[in-house]
Amino acid sequence: MDRLGEMEIFAAVAEQGSFTAAARHLGVSTSAVSKYVIALEDRLGVRLLNRTTRRLSLTEAGRGFREWCERIAADVSEAEHSVASLQTEPRGVLRVNAPMSFGQLHLGPVLSDFLDRYPRVQVDITMTDRRIDIVEEGYDIAIRIGALADSSLVTRTLATSRRVVCAAPSYLARHGIPQTPDELAGHNCLGHGSIRNAEEWRFTGPEGERVVRAAGTLAVNNGDMLRLAALAGTGLALLPTFIVGPDLARGQLRALLRDYESPADPISAVYAAGRPVAAKVRAFIDHLVACFGDAPYWDEGIDDDWAPGD
Repeated sequence: MDRLGEMEIFAAVAEQGSFTAAARHLGVSTSAVSKYVIALEDRLGVRLLNRTTRRLSLTEAGRGFREWCERIAADVSEAEHSVASLQTEPRGVLRVNAPMSFGQLHLGPVLSDFLDRYPRVQVDITMTDRRIDIVEEGYDIAIRIGALADSSLVTRTLATSRRVVCAAPSYLARHGIPQTPDELAGHNCLGHGSIRNAEEWRFTGPEGERVVRAAGTLAVNNGDMLRLAALAGTGLALLPTFIVGPDLARGQLRALLRDYESPADPISAVYAAGRPVAAKVRAFIDHLVACFGDAPYWDEGIDDDWAPGD
């Protein structure tokens, strides 16, 4: 038997006052209780119990050892309760990884309510556009945008990221408004440098699926900088509405090619499979779903006809 088991049996004997009562309390045989106490005394090299025909009593060493047994049992119980509570009560450090633009624009604003509701959770967010390994790098949750190839992760969709070709009114006043994807060849199309095949812009429209080459004088690996360049009148940009939604609503950018829809991407929370989901993880994902959902707030105020199907 392991040492904790021996200590549990000894503590039961000390509390119940006899081997028989301890055996009944523990649901084992009296001979087993006696055997384990004798083995414990032999291993420690000290007598813990005075045995007479009428009663058992603790020796001085036994009284001291009983105190240690009770203290250790309480610590074990507290440890088990603490670990179990992680599954029922949101608490502890929650490590989150998120893309740079989405994290800056949309995780920050929704964190305050979450932390107010769950004061025993501490959120540690790392923002990077690098696709990380959440298990190897020790994250509880990763926010990802786009199709997910890793089937070993559990996925929950938070919202949909719609993309729109947009430009500032100042640019359009100088260069005109493209009406079809083919007309993009005559415009300065700003590229997202971190996206594979960034110069290939895909659309679905009246003619079906279209892929056009959209080249220009600027490529940046950050959507926020592309937005600023578009606002400055540098060129056209294909950007998600979670970045440019408010600019479209205010008229600072105009949505173009409204008869042509660019593929949308899921915004997902992913976490490791194969183990119980901690309450802090469930609570955070539920909070994000409630904050974003099917009609995310960043699309509010955009005209109904800004993109087909809406």
